[in-house]
Amino acid sequence: MILVTAPKGKGVEIARKLVEARIAACVNVGNVKSIYWWQGKIEEDDEEILVIKTRLELVDKIVEYVKRIHPYQVPEIIILPIIGGYEEYLRWVRENTRK
Repeated sequence: MILVTAPKGKGVEIARKLVEARIAACVNVGNVKSIYWWQGKIEEDDEEILVIKTRLELVDKIVEYVKRIHPYQVPEIIILPIIGGYEEYLRWVRENTRK
């Protein structure tokens, strides 16, 4: 699973591209308020967070793809291991991503 933040209005576009490329089975897009340091000062922005479900062997492809299409200079891309879950859902993720 991969977490990515994007500017408001860009999350769905990125999510759709990942799913269309079949490197993600599903991407949830939600609204978040982000507070962070950037260039020496605290910033506060309305953003979207993408929760990307994929297979481990596609993570590197997604990271490279997101870096290429993302509008931020330093996009947030955080990879989290899936240590378990409902097996039927995990099977669905495997079946709906390219091999």
